[in-house]
Amino acid sequence: MIHPTGRAPAFSGLHADAGTPYSLGMNVEARVLDAIDEAETVRLLAGLVRVPSVTGSDAESDLQDRCARMLTEWDLDVDMWKLDLDDLRAREGFPGTEAERAEGYGVVGVTEGEGVPALILQGHADVVPIGDPGKWEGQDPFGARLTATTLHGRGACDMKAGLAANLAVVRALHRAGVRLARPLAVHCVVSEEDGGLGAFATLARGHTGEAAVITEPTGGALITATAGALTFRLEVAGRAAHGATRYEGVNAVEAFWPVLRAVRELERERNRDRDALFGGNPVPYPIEIGTVRAGDWASTVPDLLVAEGRLGVRLGEDPAEARAALEAALAGLDDPWLRDNPVRVTWPGGQFASGRLPDGHPLAGETAAAVADATGAAPSRTAAPYGSDLRLYAAAGVPTLHYGPGDVRFAHAPREQVDLREVRDVTRALALLALRRCGVR
Repeated sequence: MIHPTGRAPAFSGLHADAGTPYSLGMNVEARVLDAIDEAETVRLLAGLVRVPSVTGSDAESDLQDRCARMLTEWDLDVDMWKLDLDDLRAREGFPGTEAERAEGYGVVGVTEGEGVPALILQGHADVVPIGDPGKWEGQDPFGARLTATTLHGRGACDMKAGLAANLAVVRALHRAGVRLARPLAVHCVVSEEDGGLGAFATLARGHTGEAAVITEPTGGALITATAGALTFRLEVAGRAAHGATRYEGVNAVEAFWPVLRAVRELERERNRDRDALFGGNPVPYPIEIGTVRAGDWASTVPDLLVAEGRLGVRLGEDPAEARAALEAALAGLDDPWLRDNPVRVTWPGGQFASGRLPDGHPLAGETAAAVADATGAAPSRTAAPYGSDLRLYAAAGVPTLHYGPGDVRFAHAPREQVDLREVRDVTRALALLALRRCGVR
């Protein structure tokens, strides 16, 4: 195989043991890379995108079933189970949810081999809603429109391209007839977008491994740490009155102004000391107000404003400390109305702690070497300012990093897209990593 740069990719020289049925004197890594059909992988990705698997929807379950059937077809031992939602909500560490959900399914496929999986490849099947259809400029958000280099559609970047890469690795191993010495596991999870329920359930079921790569979009970099994000809800009281005599009331919208100023000041304070992994990111721990609702009648002074947002959690910070910081900032406002009518703060939705790969863990170097051999370029290492399933795997004792196709700036955006060259490169790098970590019989 010739790399797009014109150079043949370097390989580690791992060979099948002499005398095994598939040993033809051919380098096993080259054999597996030859078994990756790029056009087939694009078709696989397009098929995944065409399933409108919005978090909590029936289509999310449909896509999990599709993934389970593919993994079974490629001879993995597949565990597909219905999540016990009541049991999970009652467990310590429940990550919270935001989308309504009647059901959910977990899917784990494991190759043959002895012992605990040497590597987990993890991806989530759910996607966020499409937003305003008009922003898609006449395109079907789930149409998986293809150009020469790009696939467009909701979830193409976040993160069905990564899910497709994980599946393509397993298919290539199966097609090449390679038997791994240690198991490789593929975790397909739901509900990542609203808290991580699927990953939480998968780990609670006992599925674990020595290390994990989550194929979220990283633009070619290795993300070895992620900040956290806690969903909050603020209730700001006003006093209702007829709009014609507004001076008799207190407008909750006006009462919110000092609250917003306090949020921005807290954000500045929490971002003064930043971990070097974030590089030039000026706000790795953002605090943002995402929704604001006030009033119920045009000619009435609104007596309640409800705002919801997300609070960034610093690397290594206990989420309880982050919550306390916001609550303290809003309890100490120097405002006559708010002193007598304090802001009510609750934490209703997804609760993402921070997480990171332990310093010096070999997974980073192993993944970087596989990426360099597959692409001809060494990846940078960085941290992400958002929460992810990484923190759940890390908390369960599974060293984890992110490496996957896509530019996160396209995630959740209108006309979401992924560069197909990145899908190819990630698939090849993950195939090398799986062979090297799991070994060959």
